[in-house]
Amino acid sequence: QVQLVESGGGLMQTGGSLRLSCVVSLSAFSPSAMAWFRQAPGKEREFVAGISYSRGATAYADSVEGRSTITRDNYKPTMYLQMNNLKPEDTAVYYCATGARLWGAPSRTENEYKTWGQGTQVTVFS
Repeated sequence: QVQLVESGGGLMQTGGSLRLSCVVSLSAFSPSAMAWFRQAPGKEREFVAGISYSRGATAYADSVEGRSTITRDNYKPTMYLQMNNLKPEDTAVYYCATGARLWGAPSRTENEYKTWGQGTQVTVFS
């Protein structure tokens, strides 16, 4: 049973923008932080951005800070990642994840997240 479904990836031009979505099934939804991670070819998966359940706390990787915005709608429930000024180094598979701890702040650590989506490919060309 697929619990997290990402969408919005594709082929993007350098300098362009994208909006990723992560739809959460009711069985996977909980009042926990959520996050986006990404994995580029030949590299380890890395933290991109995270958001608390209340949306009062967000965190961003240095590489996307200032050009990305993470949001969530707990009524849908869906999480989003808006990225602007895309760069070729943003090319990766993007994953969304739900946190293992209830009511927690967004962690940058992969093992703090328990449920993962299957990923959506983002390719940025120059």
